[in-house]
Amino acid sequence: MTIDSSMRLAVVGGGVVGLSCAWRAAVDGARVTLVDAAPGSGASWVAGGMLAPVTEAWPGEEALLALGVESVGSWPGFAARLAEASGRDPGLRADGTVVAATGSGDRAELETLASYLDGIGRPVQRLSGRELRRLEPAIGPEVRGGLSVPDDLAVDNRLLLAALRVAAEQAGVVFVARNATAVADDGTRVTGVTCDDGTVVDTDAVLVAAGAYTSALHPALDGLVRPVKGEILRLGHRPGAFPAPTRTVRALVDGRPVYAVPRDGGGLVIGATQADVGFDREPTVGGVRDLLRDAERVLPGVAEFALLEVAAGLRPGSPDNLPLIGRIGPTGLLVAGGHHRNGILLAPVTADGIVALLRGDEVSGAVRAADPARVNRKVDA
Repeated sequence: MTIDSSMRLAVVGGGVVGLSCAWRAAVDGARVTLVDAAPGSGASWVAGGMLAPVTEAWPGEEALLALGVESVGSWPGFAARLAEASGRDPGLRADGTVVAATGSGDRAELETLASYLDGIGRPVQRLSGRELRRLEPAIGPEVRGGLSVPDDLAVDNRLLLAALRVAAEQAGVVFVARNATAVADDGTRVTGVTCDDGTVVDTDAVLVAAGAYTSALHPALDGLVRPVKGEILRLGHRPGAFPAPTRTVRALVDGRPVYAVPRDGGGLVIGATQADVGFDREPTVGGVRDLLRDAERVLPGVAEFALLEVAAGLRPGSPDNLPLIGRIGPTGLLVAGGHHRNGILLAPVTADGIVALLRGDEVSGAVRAADPARVNRKVDA
C-alpha cells in the first residue's frame, strides 16, 4: 500500500526530520509542500552527526534505546537510497565509537553504563587506557579506560542536509520559503498552514517537524517541546598537527560529557554543551572554553588544530527525552518532534513511522512507544 496520491501534505520544518519525512512521503505518493524560511538550518546544521544509540543509553530510557537501535540499523539502507535519489554522498561513516573516561568517577559511570548494557543484552567491550590508545593513538594519557562500540555510525550532517534537499526536490516536494505561524483547523480537522506573510497553504494533513519551535504551532502541541541550547565547535586539521581520530570519541571529563566526531579531510566537530535557557542561540565564552579544555584533555593534539567555527543550536527537548511521533489533536495533524540530541539518528525511523501512519499502516513497536498520546498535554492536570 502507498499513500493516497490525492493527499496534500504540508510539512512544517526543514531540518533533518522534516526533510526526511517530506522526501519519503513524496516518494510514496503524497503531494508534499514543505514550509520553512531556511531549510537545512537550525539544530540540524550545527549537529555533530553521531549515530550512537548504545552510547546514549541510560537506565530508564529503554524505549529510546529501542527506537535508536531500530533506526541505526536502517541507516545504511537509508543512506544508499538517498545517495541514489540525490546523486550526492550523504557522508555516512562506519568506523564506530569509543567512549573514554579520565578520573575514577568517570570510569565508575562508564562501568555503570556497561553493566546496564550487559544486563539488557547489548554488551560493549571494556578497554584500558592503553588499549584505547592502540585503537585511537590521538587519545591522550589522561584517559584511563573506556568502551568500544564498533557498530555505531556517524554522518556528516551538512552533506546529509544537502542530499536530502536535492532528493526531496527530485521527488516533487514544493518548498515554500516562509515561516509558519500556525496550523489552521475547523475544529475537527486541519485545513492549512498560515505563514508569516499571511498566506495560507491549503492541505489535507500537516506534519509539524519544526524542532524547538514545534509547540507554538497548534494548541495541541503547547508545552510538549522545549528548546535546549547546545554549543559546538568545528576544527580543521593543520599541517604538522597530530592526526584526528578515525572513530567518534565520546568522553567524560570530571563528569562533563564531550564528543569529537571526525570529518573528511581530518577535521573534527566538538560538542556539545547543554543548557535550558530558552531561545538564546548565542555561543558563550564559557561554553567554548569548556569544550576546548575538555576536548584537549582527551585528544591533546587538537590544540594545534584550526578553530573554524563556533555555533549554537536549539535541540528540541521532550518531557521524557523520547520523541513525539504520531497523530495528535484534530484529524490530519501529525507531529515529529522532541528528538533532543537524536534528530539525525532517528530521522530514518521517524520517516518510516510517519509514512506508515499516512498510509494507514501499523507502525513498529519502537515507534508506537513514541506516540504523543503517552504525554499528559495538560500542564495543570
